[in-house]
Amino acid sequence: MKSLQLDRLWPEKASMKTVLLLMGLCLGLETSAQSKTPDIMESVKQYPDSLSLHKLYIKGAGLSPEELTAQYEGLMKIFPENATIPYALGESLWNKELPEARPFLLKAVELDPKLAKAYFYLWIDAERWGDFKKGQEYLLKAREIDQDNPDYAFYYASSFSKSDSGKYTKLSLEVVNKFPDSERGAQSLYWLATRSKSDKDKLRYFSLLKDKFPPAKFSWSASGMSGYYDLLLKSDPDKSLELAKAMLDGSEEERDQKYWKGQIEVAQNIISVNTLLDNNKPGEAYAVLEKTKMSRWSNAKNMVLLLKAKALNASEKTDKAYEVLMTAYAKSPETEIGEALHRYGTKLHKNKKTVENDIWAVRDAATEPATDFSLKQYFKPGKASLADFRGKVILLTYWFPGCGPCRGEFPHFQNVVDKFKGKDLVYLGINIVPEQNDYVIPFMKSSGYSFIPLEDYKEREKGNLDNRNAAPMNFLIDKKGNVVFSDFRTDGDNEEVLEEMIASLLNRDE
Repeated sequence: MKSLQLDRLWPEKASMKTVLLLMGLCLGLETSAQSKTPDIMESVKQYPDSLSLHKLYIKGAGLSPEELTAQYEGLMKIFPENATIPYALGESLWNKELPEARPFLLKAVELDPKLAKAYFYLWIDAERWGDFKKGQEYLLKAREIDQDNPDYAFYYASSFSKSDSGKYTKLSLEVVNKFPDSERGAQSLYWLATRSKSDKDKLRYFSLLKDKFPPAKFSWSASGMSGYYDLLLKSDPDKSLELAKAMLDGSEEERDQKYWKGQIEVAQNIISVNTLLDNNKPGEAYAVLEKTKMSRWSNAKNMVLLLKAKALNASEKTDKAYEVLMTAYAKSPETEIGEALHRYGTKLHKNKKTVENDIWAVRDAATEPATDFSLKQYFKPGKASLADFRGKVILLTYWFPGCGPCRGEFPHFQNVVDKFKGKDLVYLGINIVPEQNDYVIPFMKSSGYSFIPLEDYKEREKGNLDNRNAAPMNFLIDKKGNVVFSDFRTDGDNEEVLEEMIASLLNRDE
């Protein structure tokens, strides 16, 4: 049985009756929880400062947010100077990503200005409202109150990742050095590596991550090793092989062992391919590459694709090399693939226009009319349908205010969209969590993002615009209403891909 740290769960002077009730809840005796909650509420009133009592009561009561709020507002009248009561309610509502959390968290810090965790929650709540500046102020407050908390230090550093790269780097390295035994230290290096613009910086940070935070001990370091491996595979395959072998030796989970065994094989294949190409054996090199399976999310997948094209071209199969690159570029127009595609096109006596026509032939074969929708608008009466935007390119994203990855992607979308001001481009955002509607309009007004928010509903037939109940999920629709690009993500490393997608759709009929 897992040891219960009773001193952390309820006050020392709690009655034996209360102790027994709380032990039942802690041990998972949920069937009797609701019948015992009146007794637990009496204990809450006896010990209103015990956050553990509040949490266990809220868990066992099974009340709706409205019922819980009414009950706790009553408690606040009985104990007007007690900060734990509004904090407990605010935390519960915050965990449900409900806009109603804010006033109770604010009340808690009004009563106890040193309540760091409340400021931390207020930061994320402010993000949901789109008030990023205020959120950063809350986060700074939490960090100042509890300077030994790695969570507050990490997130405060990360809050500068898009606005001040120098400060972001400086503060992140402070987290690394101050918290050498924390996952947050490892996470800081992970994101420094991932967000760096140059491969040189990425390699430096990943190497530091591996050395300072052993992957066997730190999960963020273990996660980062796949990115490190991909970079090494491109720059030094022998070192990528060494890394994969070391990771396999340190892996205990079957899933990790399977992954690193696969990466060992990939590295061995790339080493073999480079040797075969150097020895003018392109046919054999291509045969090895055909057996080399890369993850869709691997940062080295383009390298393998370019090697395939190189091997085919060296085998006097330039038309096949062109076709391989064409298929990939039509789905995801990445710069290095496009440049190689045009080089092989030139060798085949194809001019720029011919290559573009070939690209569109591949795309047209896969496109189909987007499933129509009719969704409620937030800023004006009535509904908006797909047909309302016919004649314009549509960037469509599914999101909801509580979605951190959505909020992380929005700045990159906005950077790209801003480059097409005055063009026939519409930016739509479908909120998939109507329960968070109260956030939406304030979020749009505070954040400065330019997408048109629409409200989703569960019964809708989404067809080929199905987000599979997930967010973010993204689509690009052409002027005629056809889905051309789907299921893509945009971050600081690939904004140019989205830019090229949009430009190609806008320019097709010009």
